[in-house]
Amino acid sequence: MPFRNRERGAGTVHTLTNAEFALRLAVGLGCGALIGFERQWRARMAGLRTNALVATGATLFVLYAVATEDTSATRVASYVVSGIGFLGGGVILREGANVRGLNTAATLWCSAAVGVLAASGHLVFALIATGTVVLIHLLGRPLGRLIDHDNSGDDDEGLEPYQVQVICRPKSAKYARAQIVQHTRSNDIILRGIHTGASGEDNITLTAHVLLDGHSPARLENLVAELSLQPGVHAVHWYAGETSAAGLPAPQSD
Repeated sequence: MPFRNRERGAGTVHTLTNAEFALRLAVGLGCGALIGFERQWRARMAGLRTNALVATGATLFVLYAVATEDTSATRVASYVVSGIGFLGGGVILREGANVRGLNTAATLWCSAAVGVLAASGHLVFALIATGTVVLIHLLGRPLGRLIDHDNSGDDDEGLEPYQVQVICRPKSAKYARAQIVQHTRSNDIILRGIHTGASGEDNITLTAHVLLDGHSPARLENLVAELSLQPGVHAVHWYAGETSAAGLPAPQSD
């Protein structure tokens, strides 16, 4: 059954068909899911489902306003903004002097805005807005670090500490260290230091202390695979944990 909407100041009645309703809802859902996919890929607390649900909810509220003759869509959109404010406040956490979740809250806000655009019939605008939000996330971090000139800094989302241990022959240690440094530089992994210790009579142990962007162990798996192929390397493994070690300060993750 089609929905009818009487435009103010006009005597005509605009009919919101079932196809239009489904199309706008699908665009709102798809845009929210696209934003959420990027967040899920970076292992943020609000991922694909959360952003998709926020965008879908905002789309449905505004679609209801569009389909109701005496309801202002702009007024309903303002209510959506207020509601997202409460939702965003729930994902902002304070840990000591650090605040986490600001980017997540802002992303949810943008997902709701994308849903409002889609529900209002501005489908192209919704797609452009979605691309803009994703682009901000993809380029914002490297640009921020470039401006700060500080590769050891992390944003409000926080980084997780990991350790990578390599047991190898002394002659292979030089190549293993070089490979660790090269891999961390090219994979957005912050290397805090490498500790060398004895492992039996003939081997040594290299322990690399790193900070990783979110929970992304696949990057460490690639490093482990590369190191395990090196001649003279007997064992390689990684594990999550604090990176405190002799001569190395323990970094604090946000």
